[in-house]
Amino acid sequence: QVQLVESGGGLVQAGGSLRLSCAASGSIFRINNMGWYRRSPGKQRELVAVMSSGGIADYADSVKGRFTISRDNVKNTVYLQMNSLKPEDTSVYYCRWWRTDLAQYNYWGQGTQVTVSS
Repeated sequence: QVQLVESGGGLVQAGGSLRLSCAASGSIFRINNMGWYRRSPGKQRELVAVMSSGGIADYADSVKGRFTISRDNVKNTVYLQMNSLKPEDTSVYYCRWWRTDLAQYNYWGQGTQVTVSS
């Protein structure tokens, strides 16, 4: 089992920044993918940013150039730096750890609320 604890959400004005953190503990593989997703009321969950075990990052078009995903393998933590925030970024953000070769190794955090005021 892997436990994921997110932090860093909150209320910020449009144009501001927030940094989300997701710390993992438990039975952690050294090789895994990490990612951030979000779900807004009335909408389906969407991918925000992911980073492969090899360190390759990919982003949703809506956040490219504004958000940056990074990872600290020593601290078993993944981060999401969010700059130039917009009201449409308001959502609950979830982190995810998974391996593509192990279907059962797929874990989600509890979510952290990000609210961007206009």
